[in-house]
Amino acid sequence: MLLKIHPENPNQREIGIIVDILKKGGIIIYPTDTVYGYGCDIHNLKAIEKIARIKNLDPAKSHFSFICYDLSHLSDFTKQIDSSVYKILRKNLPGPFTFILQANNNVPRIFKSKKKTVGIRIPDNNIAREIVKELGNPILTTSVITNDDIIEYITDPELLHENFGHLVDAVIDGGAGKNIPSTIVDCTSNELEIIRQGVGELEL
Repeated sequence: MLLKIHPENPNQREIGIIVDILKKGGIIIYPTDTVYGYGCDIHNLKAIEKIARIKNLDPAKSHFSFICYDLSHLSDFTKQIDSSVYKILRKNLPGPFTFILQANNNVPRIFKSKKKTVGIRIPDNNIAREIVKELGNPILTTSVITNDDIIEYITDPELLHENFGHLVDAVIDGGAGKNIPSTIVDCTSNELEIIRQGVGELEL
């Protein structure tokens, strides 16, 4: 199913259709403020394992991240955040960043690295955030990556549906995506470390 949703003012009925799919253990392809991603409910292990198979990953060794609606969700899944780090998060989010933070016991085990950390995204994208808000908990995010060098395969939702629609329950058309991923920032030590420079320029 290819479902067109307005990127600025998502229709609640259409968001409800997507949330119903996620609650039933379905998988979606959806827009963020960077590349399009695969997504599912973070509490549905079978759906997570299916995404891992689609991307040919070992779920136990993969560094999956998840999308929150806003900063108020962070305390549900992370240990106490240093005030200086929190100021940086507040300054840069919503935005095209993945912040690596210390995970607490509420984070599903499959998301934790051996260092007990978790990647958190709050994208500047109304569709993704409204899905999370309506669902009531975060969704997994991992980019849709192909072996082709054709940018449209990642950025054009109709081509995503044509090529990957048979693997998922719904592809959301939220307009053209970017072809550069998020900037990954490790916040787990005394000094912030940029693990991957993506589209986001970190403001300190």
